[in-house]
Amino acid sequence: MTGSLKSTEKNSLETVAVDEGADATDGYVIDASLYPDNAAGLKTTSDGKIVLIPQPSNDPNDPLNWSKRKKFWVLAVITYTAFLPDYTSGAGNILPIPQAHEWNLTQYTLQHAVIGNLFCLGASGLFAVTLANYFGRLPVLLVFQSISLATCAWGAASTSFKSFEAARILNGLFESCTQGAGILWIKDMFFFHEHPRFINILEFPVILSPYLGPLISSFILYKTRWQWTMWLATMMWAVGWILILFTDETLYDRHVSYHAPRGPHWKRVLGIEQAKSLKNRSFIEAVMRPLIALSKIPVLLVVIYYFLNFAWVIGVNTTVSIWLTDYYNFNGKNLGFFYFFGPIGVFIGFFIGHWAHDAYANFFARRHGGRILPEARLTLTYPATFIMAVALLILGFAIQRRWHYMVLAICSATQCVGVMIATTAVSAYLLDCFPEGAGEINAWVSISRAWGGFMATYIQLPWVQIMGSAKAMGIQTAITGAAALIIVFLQVYGQKIRAAQGRMVFRKEGLDR
Repeated sequence: MTGSLKSTEKNSLETVAVDEGADATDGYVIDASLYPDNAAGLKTTSDGKIVLIPQPSNDPNDPLNWSKRKKFWVLAVITYTAFLPDYTSGAGNILPIPQAHEWNLTQYTLQHAVIGNLFCLGASGLFAVTLANYFGRLPVLLVFQSISLATCAWGAASTSFKSFEAARILNGLFESCTQGAGILWIKDMFFFHEHPRFINILEFPVILSPYLGPLISSFILYKTRWQWTMWLATMMWAVGWILILFTDETLYDRHVSYHAPRGPHWKRVLGIEQAKSLKNRSFIEAVMRPLIALSKIPVLLVVIYYFLNFAWVIGVNTTVSIWLTDYYNFNGKNLGFFYFFGPIGVFIGFFIGHWAHDAYANFFARRHGGRILPEARLTLTYPATFIMAVALLILGFAIQRRWHYMVLAICSATQCVGVMIATTAVSAYLLDCFPEGAGEINAWVSISRAWGGFMATYIQLPWVQIMGSAKAMGIQTAITGAAALIIVFLQVYGQKIRAAQGRMVFRKEGLDR
């Protein structure tokens, strides 16, 4: 027996045990009153009402046992560094405008640097999670941050487009460590009932960053040269590099009964301490983990759903500056104020999600005997998808018919609200389904976001030029609506598919975290 509720168990559990793997299939039970003797013998929250899943060890070095202060500090650093990749990429979205004059090239040609960066940004998360599962989170993060800092400075100092493009592409390959694998840290430090809240916190700056980047960049371009956009980003990467030096390693093998005392902090920063336990891990199996994750049908379907939704959000964000300058005669200052739509929309989505995800999970549990199925997390994607589709449809007509630019701003902000809610929902769903593959599912969601943006950025301008924005975005709206059928399928058949396919099995037990 496990901590999950079976169909014949209506009001209580027969044994006191928590099996996170079984709970992921049958549903999670966190209400202590549903366990015998109010979960006596299990570790709970301080008020005794919520059973902790997974159960922490007795080791004070277990990240689950860290103080709130230490956990929140690490989360703050991870959140900040996760903000930087899309901020830098977004800041580069409007650089083709001044670069076209400086290098005598078309904006379409200069978009290749943006597109190349976006493509590599997706792959970066896969590299990061593979290396972090083998060498440890902290040293991999430090290496990725160091290379990102250097390549960002290279882009700022570039004097030709070829040099700038090379810097942006190489930067993309290494900048998405915490953006593409950030849920690894959340899974390492926090419990099941805390996941949606902290995923929402992590995803907030990730979704905000591609809008804040061009906002700040626009004001910089209004007053000075485009290079200062990249120098500011370089300074922000440098701050992140310094902060990383004061964080700690969260990789913790729960399948080993004995953990040697930790050595000096500097050894964990450089990966020397983590190297002592490499015998418990296999690099080949670390490489295979992302492929094993994608072989699970729910993961693949969520990646497709997210790709088909986020693509058009990024497509609008990367091209709206061109439309505003061509159709509305916006200058840098105008663009800067216009881009406030992004932070406003993301803030609204964040605050809605901060309570809505937990509130719906609690509502679902009350109606299902205390059990929370992973599929319940997906329900909030329905209103999120609807508002993204409506906003995109109106936006297409607004651009084609030259409606007031505030219509464009409101529709773009509404897209941000929807994608913020949907991002937390699908990430929490996959983490509930496959807690043993936290980093891998985060990497695939990040890839779908980045490659969706890559695809949309590549085709958006010629598509709109050929068909007109109303027809082009009308088709994109239809694709967005059709993607919701994936969610319907998962809510109906997701649990059966997961039960049939089983858990993510990594052959060496030490890798199954």
